[in-house]
Amino acid sequence: MRTKKLGMVMMGIILSMLLAACGSSSSSEPTDSNSTGAETETKQSDSLTIYTAFPEQEVLAYVSEFEKETGIKVNFVRLSAGQILARIQAEGNNPQASVWYGGPSDTLIAAANSGLLEPFEPSNSDILPEEFSDSEWNWTPIYVGALGFASNSDWLEREGIDPPTSWADLLKPEFADNVSVAHPASSGTSYTVLATLVQLMGEEDAIDYLKQLDGNIRQYTQSGSAPANNAGLGEVGVGIAFAHDILAPMKEGYPITLSFPEDGTGYEVGAVGIIKGGPADEVENAKKFIEWSVSKEAQDLYDKGGHYRLPINPEAIVPEGATPLTELDVIEYDAVWAGESREELINKFENEIRNQSAAQ
Repeated sequence: MRTKKLGMVMMGIILSMLLAACGSSSSSEPTDSNSTGAETETKQSDSLTIYTAFPEQEVLAYVSEFEKETGIKVNFVRLSAGQILARIQAEGNNPQASVWYGGPSDTLIAAANSGLLEPFEPSNSDILPEEFSDSEWNWTPIYVGALGFASNSDWLEREGIDPPTSWADLLKPEFADNVSVAHPASSGTSYTVLATLVQLMGEEDAIDYLKQLDGNIRQYTQSGSAPANNAGLGEVGVGIAFAHDILAPMKEGYPITLSFPEDGTGYEVGAVGIIKGGPADEVENAKKFIEWSVSKEAQDLYDKGGHYRLPINPEAIVPEGATPLTELDVIEYDAVWAGESREELINKFENEIRNQSAAQ
């Protein structure tokens, strides 16, 4: 009996040793095919998700060409620049898009200052004008465009009014209830208007001017390009917008007269940037998109598609009818200051003039 019990104990000890050895052997094996134990690289997607401030029909022309050239499928959400900033702020550490495409650089500067963009310098950065570029490459310039006035030509003739050629002209009684502009909280275009006036007049005088202008405003829009379309359709007499957004409906045959404020106008440096923390499997595609967006082939689309943006690539074709900044009375627009001052100026506009809820 004792011999039988002793044998059973010994068998138990041997079995335990075998199990321990098996466990040790299995835990030392790699859990995947990477025998070094290093983390596997994220498999890159064949698609790319972007937030864009370009008008929908315009961005379709750009992304479809990118898709043809690269085979990468682009999914986009169209929002005004201010709305894009609000969205990526709200998404926090889980952004749903990889690229911010289009809109004034001062709005992207505000995003970069909040740590929302990932720096990336395209390989052909040396051809891009230094005065329009970010030294840290938080964003990349892709076009420029000046602020102008879109007046309905039929309305001007009917009322016997000359098109406005200064900011002061918009305060005249003949423009009462006939001016359209976007709201600066939602629109990068309109924030450029606000920042331009502050730089041109000083903050106190600019706010006073905007209070007076508010009396002549028929509609605040959410989109910066909408006021030009409103003027073309005869819904208002004058819309304030970037020149490229005015030229587009003009060339489509809408009765619009384009003029610029001779007392000084601001301009945008349109930009593109990588959203920090976006989908990991789209990182390389995002970089390819940035590289493509400043190529001659991409920038020539401003001319071929009739979009009238002034290309940033010096080798690209300048659209016929587009007015270079050198031919206009532009101010020395400080986009860095505008980006840093955005929240303060918009709060002042909303508190003293109109809240964003007024935008339609």
